[in-house]
Order: sequence, then C-alpha cells, then structure tokens
Amino acid sequence: MFTSLPAATDRPWTLGAPPAEWSLAGVRAVLPDRVVDDARLVVHDGRVAEVGERPPGFRADVDGGGALLLPGLVDVHTDVLAHERRPRPGADLPLDLAVRTATDRLAAGGVLTAFHGVAFGERTPVGLVAGDPGPGPLLSALRDPVAVDAGARVLYRVDVRCLTGLADLEAALAGDAGDVPPLVSHEDHTPGIGQYADPATMERFLVEREGMSPPDAHAHVAAWRAEREGRADVAAAALERLGGWARAGRIRLAGHDPETRADVEALAARGGAVAEFPTTVEAALAARELGLHVVAGGPNAVRGSSHAANVSARELVARGLVDALASDYVPSSLLTAVEVLVRERLTDLPGAVRLVTSGPARAAGLDDRGALVPGARADVLLVRHAGRWPTVVAALHA
Repeated sequence: MFTSLPAATDRPWTLGAPPAEWSLAGVRAVLPDRVVDDARLVVHDGRVAEVGERPPGFRADVDGGGALLLPGLVDVHTDVLAHERRPRPGADLPLDLAVRTATDRLAAGGVLTAFHGVAFGERTPVGLVAGDPGPGPLLSALRDPVAVDAGARVLYRVDVRCLTGLADLEAALAGDAGDVPPLVSHEDHTPGIGQYADPATMERFLVEREGMSPPDAHAHVAAWRAEREGRADVAAAALERLGGWARAGRIRLAGHDPETRADVEALAARGGAVAEFPTTVEAALAARELGLHVVAGGPNAVRGSSHAANVSARELVARGLVDALASDYVPSSLLTAVEVLVRERLTDLPGAVRLVTSGPARAAGLDDRGALVPGARADVLLVRHAGRWPTVVAALHA
C-alpha cells in the first residue's frame, strides 16, 4: 500500500495522460457503501491502491477542489453510434469519426466503458431495411485499438426472427478475442409483444421519426406483424442455438424486453444472465428471483416513465429490482439518473452510483472496474453541479 506517500510528486503532468503513480485529494469519494468527505485516492500502475479519508498532512498531485469522485460509468447498451454515423437522413459521416465522436459524447456523460449495440438482422426493429454500414464495418471500427483504449466494447444484438442474423452473428463472434465472453442480446420486436406490446407505439414511431402517414404506418405494422408471426420456428431455432452457446460459456446472454414470468424462466433455462429492459414488474420480479442481472433504461429513470408505455424504471428501482441502468438512446442519462433517483429518495447516493458503475460492470461479466476499491481499474470522474444537474469536469482513464 502507499500510505508512505506524504507529498505530491514534482513531475508535471496533464489530466489527459497521468503518470503510473499519482494521487488525488480534496474530493467527496463515493465508495460502494458510503461517501467519504475530504477523501484521497492513490493510483499505482492504473489501479486503485488506496482510497479513503485523507490523512493529516497528505499533499496530493491533484486537488479536486471539493468535487464528487466517482468510478467511471459503465454502459451495457448504447445506440449513440448510429446517430453519430448518420445525424440526419443522407448525412453519413466517416465511421471512424462517428466512433470517435460517440466515444467522446459518452465520456462527456461520464461513461468510460461503453457497449455499443451492433445489430444482426436484415431489418430494423420497426421493419425497415437495415441499410449500411453493416455489422462488419461497425465491428472493425469498434475493435480499432484507439477505440478500445477509449473504452469501446460491443453489444451483439441479434433479431431471432431474421433468417440470416444468427449465421452472421456466429461468423462475427469468431473474431471476438475479448477478455470476457461476448455480450449478446437476443431481440424480438414483433408488434404485439415486448417493447411493442401495443402496436400503436411502433406506428407512432414510424410517423414521428420516419415520416410515414398514419395509414401507411398502420398498414406497414400490420404486414410486419403478420410476416414475423409466420417465423415462430425461426425464433425457436435461434433461441435454442443461443442457449447452447450460453450454457457452454461461449457468450454472455441477455434477453431484450422480457414481458412475462414465462419469458424470464425461458431465458434463465437457456443460460441467460441478463434481463435487459423488462417491460413489466412481473418480469423484473421473476428475474430477481432467478438470479439474473436486471438492466433498466436510464432515460426511463430520468423521465419517470417509459416512452413505450412499459413499466417505469423508477418503480423498479424503488422495489429493489434493478442492478444496472443503460443509456440506450441518451448518453447523458446515466449521470443524470443518479441525480434524479437520489432527489426522488428512491435510493441513496452510493446505491444510485452502483446502478451505473459496478452493477452494469457485473452484468457484462467485468469484475475489474466500476468501484473505488483497491485493485480496481482507476477509471475515475470528477463531477460538479451546473445548476440542477451534475456535469463531468474531468475523466481519467486507467
């Protein structure tokens, strides 16, 4: 341990490139179970060596000026890359630039480890042609060492009713040489179940986001639903195959939008580890009873309700049924959700921080980050309030 470091080093360095050993003090540190005022952090070789109350006379390399010290946030489901790649219809940006700006946008919200959703399926969740770029270019961009060093990871999202999605996924997984089994989420966006239990929700999306007329949207959803209902055998075969991979330890399996207890029981039976965005209290309760990690939406927690009229993430947090929040479509929602959940007295500050740090890290199978404890990666944030809301003033990668 490093209690023998009484004074700051004389080496000049920048926040963007800290040395192998450095220290920070004058902060309020959020530990897994408590908040330490006037804390100090000592880092050695990119790992937390010590964290706790600042000893008398200790002079650190960096003075946090009373800022809140948090572990870097972990996001197990973000779709920000798609927006950065194509911010407007027809306005495509270079893919490596999109990865860079997506990573920067997440880091601005405190996210230092992000699982970017890469979809395997011929159609989007609302039944439109998926278009370019396909999974291959996206995976190449996310696996670039620059992106990996900045915290980019992959969430493989497969449409179980797509005739080609599973085969494409299997080929892609062959190139994944990560430190933990790949995180795979199986999805079924058939209107009438899950996220789109009310088909009118999909119709509204098509009108508001895709510019369809209401009659055209209604006709499209009806046709899409009929086509997908005819592929129940495809879904059954895909789920059986995914279950075999999960039970063999080849992947870490998540089930997207489970709606009923039966959905969750089936997920657990096929070796699933994560219930991603359960749409009802029933599904979340079942997931908790069966030992699955429960991931809810950060935007849902901030707004207080689901945009698709599903269960409120705040209600699930209040019931103790959430292990992790994911940013989904709003990168800033995780840090903001911490503020909202504490303000609404649904949990305390350490509890809210766990939902966006150690909780998602464990859901993804990562045990080396997400908490200010000795031995963890020293991915840390300094956070202050700007008016009503928290803002990141410094982010340090290990």
